[in-house]
Amino acid sequence: MARTVFDAFMATAQAAPDHVFLCAPPAAGRAYHPDGIELTYAQTRDAVLTLRDRYTGAGYGHGHRVALLLENRPEFFFHYLALNALGCSIVPINPDYRHDEMLYQMEHSEADLAVVVAARVAALEAIGRERPTPLPVIDAERMPKTLPKPPPAPRRGAPGLDTETSLLYTSGTTGRPKGCILTNFYYLNAGAWYRDFGGRLAIEPGHERFLNPLPLFHMNAQAVTATCAILTANCLAQPERFSPSRWWKDVVAAKATIIHYLGVMPPLLLNQRETPEERAHHVKFGFGAGVEPELHARFEERFGFPLVEVWGMTETGRCYADLHEPRQITTRAFGRPFGGLEGRVVDDADRDVPRGSAGELLVRWGGPEGPRHGFFAGYLKNAEATDEAWRGGWFHTGDVVRQMDDDMLVFVDRKKNIIRRSGENIAAAEVEACLQAHASVAQVAVIAVPDDVREEEVMACIVPMAGVAADRALAERLQDWALARLAYFKAPGWVLFVATLPTTGTQKVQKTKIFPKGEDPRRRPTALDLRERKKRA
Repeated sequence: MARTVFDAFMATAQAAPDHVFLCAPPAAGRAYHPDGIELTYAQTRDAVLTLRDRYTGAGYGHGHRVALLLENRPEFFFHYLALNALGCSIVPINPDYRHDEMLYQMEHSEADLAVVVAARVAALEAIGRERPTPLPVIDAERMPKTLPKPPPAPRRGAPGLDTETSLLYTSGTTGRPKGCILTNFYYLNAGAWYRDFGGRLAIEPGHERFLNPLPLFHMNAQAVTATCAILTANCLAQPERFSPSRWWKDVVAAKATIIHYLGVMPPLLLNQRETPEERAHHVKFGFGAGVEPELHARFEERFGFPLVEVWGMTETGRCYADLHEPRQITTRAFGRPFGGLEGRVVDDADRDVPRGSAGELLVRWGGPEGPRHGFFAGYLKNAEATDEAWRGGWFHTGDVVRQMDDDMLVFVDRKKNIIRRSGENIAAAEVEACLQAHASVAQVAVIAVPDDVREEEVMACIVPMAGVAADRALAERLQDWALARLAYFKAPGWVLFVATLPTTGTQKVQKTKIFPKGEDPRRRPTALDLRERKKRA
């Protein structure tokens, strides 16, 4: 058995060198490979080994961390696999992050090096000047022959299954993202879990082409799909980002047989005009989460393939999936516990609730290896949060579900103070901290409100400082303040000025008491809709 992702990749490159591994569909105006590109396992291997030797020569080894800001480019995998061969962990950076977010990530991870696209070199160099310890930055598009030397390698011996492969940051209720430590075993197990699903998710070795528009700083594309492709000698195709107007052209150009989706994608695609490409494809299934039940059948009828709803988290690695017919597409069903991945639905005291009742989903591995087998290795520098998530020997997901009489799990809501917008998890506390720093804000509470396209949107309920005019101009200034300091998707799309916010005796805002039960905050006459101003820079 392979002990690292690199080992698994090399085995496939040896067995199927001419199979295509990486594909970027053509797209006019794209910053890289506008005419598209396909790279075989052999071509990728050559690039990986060249970089491995360069990193080795500079002294990188077991236990170092290297930050990567390489967007959804095939070159990401050159660096990732080269570093994995040496036992180095990668710290992928969200390209939409701004200075403060990147500074936190680089300080917290203690990355030894940052490898970034040319357009972001200056931004990371600014981080390096501000970080307490130096952060060498290199331009991935003009790789120097000699790399900056790191400190001595933290770990001895060859990398193995327990070696940290990546540090992926996931939002939590504390306001700052938590660093999930993911090992080689996590990656190999996650890829094998996807490979072995069967049912409507059957994968044929050597014949599939996954089109996954999700970013490489998320586990879906980088850990689950890419590793599954490696284990099955298949191809991973990635557009620069999801574009509803170009999607079916990407599907056809990539010769996709499997696509990945988020809940935001089906309504956008259904709203597009019919095109020849939307039926000129060979897609067997879509793999994803969050499709609205009322759109599920419409999508499958129009485009000709099933959307298989799944559930998973960065921390869990494995997924549940509603993959056997008849699928329950009129609900938010996402599968039954199976294969050793046990599940429970509990109340706030961790007591099992009756079938059909809503409660928090808890999961664990039920085999002799122990409950944490195959899960994340823990939150970096946060043993307390790790232990809290695993209290009682079960991982607490924070998702509210119902388990029906047939064991099917149906998604209900999120228990954590998280806003989920177009697949991005946004910690309300982080947005609140940003807005609270503005001189015009006396008090703020950030909540999720429904959004017809993006599932949820960020609303900021703000008490202005005395004497400050609570008007649209102020709302726009506050949104601009957030846009300058946070990734664009975290900024408020709605602003509501209020005279007071309900608080507890310890002055904690009681968000559940801001609005009467059942009221849609967007319908308040004074609610300001700023969604059109909220765009990627």
